[in-house]
Amino acid sequence: MDNKDNFQPFVSANQKLPEFTFKAVLLGIILAIVFGAANAYLGLYAGMTVSASIPAAVISMAILRRLLRRAPS
Repeated sequence: MDNKDNFQPFVSANQKLPEFTFKAVLLGIILAIVFGAANAYLGLYAGMTVSASIPAAVISMAILRRLLRRAPS
């Protein structure tokens, strides 16, 4: 690659981004309640359960992307 010298990272190495925020914790709690209840209902009704972790992760990333989207500057 000839562009190694021109590479500009999106997030600089000295920038610290918050990872453990109130929005992330609140969204995790809400999704855990919703998917836990749905999984318990399905287990009691149909006699089998599904893993809810992958759909919860995908939905939470979509919600966080919408919530954290910044206005164009």
